[in-house]
Amino acid sequence: MFTNKVKGADCTHLFKSAYENRYTWESNFPGYEGICSWSDGKREIKGSFTLGQDLKSNISEIDDEEIHKAISSQLWEVAIHRVRRSFEQTHGKNTFTFGDTNEIGSEIIVGGKNEGDKYRVKNNVVTMVNRHIHGNLIIIHTEDVTHTGNGYLSKSYSSQYLDPISKNDLKGKSFYKDDFIPLYKGGPWVLASRSIHQKSLEGSISNKQVFSFSELKSLYSI
Repeated sequence: MFTNKVKGADCTHLFKSAYENRYTWESNFPGYEGICSWSDGKREIKGSFTLGQDLKSNISEIDDEEIHKAISSQLWEVAIHRVRRSFEQTHGKNTFTFGDTNEIGSEIIVGGKNEGDKYRVKNNVVTMVNRHIHGNLIIIHTEDVTHTGNGYLSKSYSSQYLDPISKNDLKGKSFYKDDFIPLYKGGPWVLASRSIHQKSLEGSISNKQVFSFSELKSLYSI
């Protein structure tokens, strides 16, 4: 279907297909609750949480402000990416043309409102994101995904924040591994665990954090 990969040719069809192949929640998402924990390999802190239908989280039984904020941030980050927006809503003011093709996938060059952004697509999956957000250049590489049967979820990926002018690294490269499970049979897929670490140029791992979410149950029956 997507064989015309001539550099400069329109490839809206390719990018739209991959965009719509991302897993998102239905509009009747019920919200859910469960046990949450954070660990850095030396200590573990547990609490409970709810994530409402409005996608707002509430963390209980965790007094450490930094850990409380970190868990809430992960829940928010996952939830905001599950919101379903049409391709036209998100990218209606953009154009998409082919760049090169490599082992990561076909390069998608963005014009229009978000000119300067780039993506790569392979096997109907967005494998690379290169976006300018809030004055930073954010680069995400996806290595592995979970296929839900109703779209894909990123499973193993990295993210990096760069200065858009100098291309200097601002935060260090972070590596993620996510495990998603269905909340109940046929229900929405939610995050069960996420590990995040940074890797030095020498290959040593630092700042490892593991977030776990268990005993998950829906807030409302649907």
